[in-house]
Amino acid sequence: MLSLPEALDRLRAGTTPLAETETVSTFDALGRVLAVDVRSLLDVPPHDNTSMDGYALRTADVREAATVLPVAQRIAAGQVGQVLAPGSAARIFTGAPIPEGADAVVPQEQCEALDGAVRVNVVPPVGQWIRRRGEDVVAGSTVLPRGSRLTPQALGLAASVGTATLTVVRRPRVALFSTGDELVMPGEPLKPGAIYNSNRYTLRALLQAAGCEVSDLGIVPDRLDATREALRRAASGHDLILTSGGVSVGEEDHLKPAAAAEGRIDLWQIAIKPGKPLAFGAIRGAGGGEALLIGLPGNPVSSFVTFLLAVRPVLHALQGLPAAEPAGLTLRADFDWPKPDVRREFLRARRNADGGLELFANQSSGVLTSAVWAEGLVDNPPGQAIARGDAVRFVPFSEWLP
Repeated sequence: MLSLPEALDRLRAGTTPLAETETVSTFDALGRVLAVDVRSLLDVPPHDNTSMDGYALRTADVREAATVLPVAQRIAAGQVGQVLAPGSAARIFTGAPIPEGADAVVPQEQCEALDGAVRVNVVPPVGQWIRRRGEDVVAGSTVLPRGSRLTPQALGLAASVGTATLTVVRRPRVALFSTGDELVMPGEPLKPGAIYNSNRYTLRALLQAAGCEVSDLGIVPDRLDATREALRRAASGHDLILTSGGVSVGEEDHLKPAAAAEGRIDLWQIAIKPGKPLAFGAIRGAGGGEALLIGLPGNPVSSFVTFLLAVRPVLHALQGLPAAEPAGLTLRADFDWPKPDVRREFLRARRNADGGLELFANQSSGVLTSAVWAEGLVDNPPGQAIARGDAVRFVPFSEWLP
């Protein structure tokens, strides 16, 4: 079995970033990955402006508190004032350009409005409450580098420099199917020995959250010929084939021989718990190309955890995102884990009111309730017992999703 870092190195080495790009509206680019730098053609802000409602004035005209100045003009946001005459003030509102000649703004709370004049009750320093031209962005600078995932604040920044459209990496195209004669869909009769196909819902949602275009190919029977046919069909027009189930070593587990016949398998097992059986390889396409293949375990928690650990890095690599592991947190264990596994373990846990971590009582890979109850995973090294009060590494799900 490979260690998780060794497996991740192989996964990333076997993944070629997508070359195709598309242009989308900045409004519709949330979660996409930039393919081209966004450069600003203007300064932001484009002119000196006030960050407060108040009065623009020349500091040389206010040598002492309670100075009275005539109000010569009124400037609202979106208007451009006149040159400020010496010995006068301008009524000004947040965001409005500073009139030429003024070098400070005094907030209205520190002033007293008079008939046609203003009493300034403080002595302002030069530059007070003025946002300078270009203090946020300088014209010609790169505001968003290629390879950035576009967050809501990034879209706002792009808009602030006038960018109406963005060039992004096209979405990864992923074919998804499950294997197992025991699987039925919710809404269908649950015959003896059958179970509902929860993985189809979990994995489809994870892929959609990661910005993928998903082709759901349904449930494939536990037969070698059916598995080979599903792989051939999935390889057409897709970058990645994601499966769940059929990756163990039983007589009804056909993914490995099917993948070997239709392509190749580069990796089979990882030394983690849950999720030891994990297949990685590629399937030949009809046109001579190939689609990557990742086969996940069938147990629902194993499938969920291995998606976070292994599929997520591949999707990032396809989109040209840099390799980056979740930072995680160091927190106090408010539990005992006296019998660790020889594999690296990922334990479902959540924070309690005292700031420590508690474990879900049943850590079985079949208990999907644990993944809903938990806030994240305790990343426990191989063979490491945990005693109450120990410091452990905790990775919230939010650092893995999308």
